[in-house]
Amino acid sequence: MWGMETGHRTFPAALHDLAAMAALLEQLERQPRKASAEQYREVVRRVSKMLEDAEPGAALNALLAVAPAAAEIYENQHYAHAGLCLSPLDSATAAEQAAAAAIAAVKVRLAR
Repeated sequence: MWGMETGHRTFPAALHDLAAMAALLEQLERQPRKASAEQYREVVRRVSKMLEDAEPGAALNALLAVAPAAAEIYENQHYAHAGLCLSPLDSATAAEQAAAAAIAAVKVRLAR
């Protein structure tokens, strides 16, 4: 099986296109002015589609570990089934608590 080097990892041929698009998305995340909003949306759309079609497993998990923007898309796609499966538990818990506090604060304001 041919591999593709991304960072310090080699990915199987089935993930080459996804790895390349995930690397492009990471670059756009770090340098947002390198692309127009439409170009960025197109990259996100393509990565989303490739993630939907990707075979779950260790290779995909390794790719998501080095591509945080793609991992966030993947996590959002699978949120209904797995929640924040790729986010560290502490940050996921903190985000949930912050959301609950914000909702409670809005309810208090609306009740006045």
